Amino acid sequence: MPTSKSPKSRKPPGAIEVIQQRIFVLRNRRVMLDRDLAELYGVPLKRLNEQVKRNQERFPEDFTFRLTLEEGKTVLAVRSQIATIGRHLKYAPYAFTEHGAVMLANVLRSPVAVRASIQVVRAFVALRQMLAVNHVLAGKIESLERRVGKHDTELQAVLRMLRSLLEPPLEPPRRRIGFGR
Repeated sequence: MPTSKSPKSRKPPGAIEVIQQRIFVLRNRRVMLDRDLAELYGVPLKRLNEQVKRNQERFPEDFTFRLTLEEGKTVLAVRSQIATIGRHLKYAPYAFTEHGAVMLANVLRSPVAVRASIQVVRAFVALRQMLAVNHVLAGKIESLERRVGKHDTELQAVLRMLRSLLEPPLEPPRRRIGFGR
């Protein structure tokens, strides 16, 4: 009879990848929005924001910061497939760094928040590792370019192709939905 892992030790498939999609760079920091963390931690957004306000001393500027209303609308419009969500934003959202997300789980104190915060930390660490690998690879390519100089055009073309592989893929233009004017 095959043994299966207990539910506590099993992580949802693709959870880290899903969380990584919700991490983005804003003001030169990798952050997650309050609404994404509320969903992951299984609490209403209102409760999450209440806990941040009640425990302000636990959330210094390098853990969390409030976006301007315009930044919030822009971020949500870019991330949302339905662009109208960003337009109807009433309050500016909070942005949490990795440390802020962990502190938030400690403040919320729910078992779901604790388990989810572990996945959030793993997602931030995985992103950091991917960026480090890309940085090392870019350094090696640069070093090769300096050695080769301008003598061998074929090798230069190969190096250009490798460099283009490091750049993130461009998103294809989206078709507009509805009637055209």
